[in-house]
Amino acid sequence: MKISKQQQDQNLRRLIEAAVELMSRQGFEATSMKQIAREAGLGDATIYKYFPSKEKLVLGYYELALSEALALTEQTSGFERYTLQERLQRLVDAVLERLLPDREFVALTRQLAQQSPLLLLGDGLPGKSALKRVVKDWLTAAEAAGEIAPCDYQGLVAGLFTDGLFGLITYWLDDDSEDFADTTQLSELVLGLLVMVLRSGVVNKLGELAAYLLRNQLARLLQGQRGELLQMLALAGRGLGKAVAAAGPSTGRAPEPEPKPKPTRKPKAKPASPPAQARQRTARSKP
Repeated sequence: MKISKQQQDQNLRRLIEAAVELMSRQGFEATSMKQIAREAGLGDATIYKYFPSKEKLVLGYYELALSEALALTEQTSGFERYTLQERLQRLVDAVLERLLPDREFVALTRQLAQQSPLLLLGDGLPGKSALKRVVKDWLTAAEAAGEIAPCDYQGLVAGLFTDGLFGLITYWLDDDSEDFADTTQLSELVLGLLVMVLRSGVVNKLGELAAYLLRNQLARLLQGQRGELLQMLALAGRGLGKAVAAAGPSTGRAPEPEPKPKPTRKPKAKPASPPAQARQRTARSKP
């Protein structure tokens, strides 16, 4: 019997939620597709109509999580007035907030990424293409408003941001600082550096080289090679800041908009409030 699209979506969500519950409790290898189907209240064969394997089910989890985080971002009150950096930071916060209740499961699935780092660095990962399109639209709007210099590599920059987001998630999973303070510092340094580069106009000159170097570093990060990442980014930011200041504003750039208060990150009360819940620890033990 044919079922409605709404029922299909409900079944898909139930399967993902069941997989998260079972795998968090008993591990990836010890959890079977049959167990997931029965936990979700579906037939043993029904699960294969949605996911042909456990690996595909994990990717389905990320597609759902990213789409929900993007919706939460765009529902933020006053979002249309945010600067480019504020929009990107809001998206990062929303993604971490969405993953926070499932942190044990996300840590478990990282093993798949460590076995095949390029799995999370390609456009084939469900959910990434939607994020990339939205970020590219934000870049286009920022360029039209004179917030950043003209950029011929908007698609490339949007792709690097989505790749970097998964690198940040890996960093967050290893972060044992109070209230994930190191993750906060890292995201602010990376986004500040990215926007500074876009304002300088240097992207057009260094686009391909920067893409190769950043993806190389992200692959190492996904494999657990953290190194002195915060120190490196802070040093790069200071150096680029001095270079941009010495060079002056980009030709043809519109005047800087008047500064406005940054979005306050408060504990989530309702979807329209910019939260900081992603940086708070849950009672659940850290993997």
